[in-house]
Amino acid sequence: MVITKKISLSTKGECDMVNITPQVEQQLAEAGISNGVVTVFVAGSTAGVTTIEFEPGLTSDFQDIWQRIIPKNIPYNHDQRWGDGNGYSHVRASLLGASLVVPFSDKRLTLGTWQQIVLVDFDNRPRSRQIILQITGD
Repeated sequence: MVITKKISLSTKGECDMVNITPQVEQQLAEAGISNGVVTVFVAGSTAGVTTIEFEPGLTSDFQDIWQRIIPKNIPYNHDQRWGDGNGYSHVRASLLGASLVVPFSDKRLTLGTWQQIVLVDFDNRPRSRQIILQITGD
């Protein structure tokens, strides 16, 4: 069986990180599937999803690393073509990835003790985001 659900939320942009684990858990509990996998996918090309220990020190480190490896203040061809100044956000999102697959058992995500699912919005402005969940199993 496959069930598709959506999570809608607003983000601030500029590497805003949102812990979406509680929303994923709620949708999973309501799906009526006990064991399987959930695919978490963010629609859009300037955001990504991953897992992290969602605590202030590590989230700050995570945000800082993006400026070191994909800086905002260098020229991007995307910006020259479209003039929206968010070329860096597209590159960052592509590197992080738009989806994540998490197994679950007995209607519970099999995340580690300190592991949470996060949406990372790299865009240069606030956005409304749609996260699509595909829950597969029995």
